Amino acid sequence: MADIVAFSGSHAFWVWTGLAAVLLAAEMLTGSGWLLWPATSAGAVAVLSAATDVSATTAVLVFAALTIVTTVLARRYLPRSLRPHGHDINDNVARLIGHQGRAVGAFRDRTGRVFIDGKEWAAELADGEALADGARVEVVGVQGARLRVRGA
Repeated sequence: MADIVAFSGSHAFWVWTGLAAVLLAAEMLTGSGWLLWPATSAGAVAVLSAATDVSATTAVLVFAALTIVTTVLARRYLPRSLRPHGHDINDNVARLIGHQGRAVGAFRDRTGRVFIDGKEWAAELADGEALADGARVEVVGVQGARLRVRGA
């Protein structure tokens, strides 16, 4: 254990660069966006440790602080267009957009029920047309727990 501490103390730049590389590789494999900021912070601490004689404790604290600050700032101010476009895998309603099904009954006052993907859902019409019982529908959106549909 003493050898590891001695190595990390004398080669801090390479330890932090290695950590940054591992975190960046993990980010590339997952594509989540969460590991990019710790990888960047580890790279910054590597540069800091090469430029100054910073202690290991201070380096870890700087790494933690940079990771928190960069993650919070990126999540708050990074434009949504640069964020990953994937849907939440736990959102079982949003995944229905684009699916087709059938109206369970005739729609009254633009509302009714549809059968899509083996389940019956509350629905409302996206446009003004009326739908009869058994009409084919396509999901075009979700509003709360109600699907927005149009005739297919």
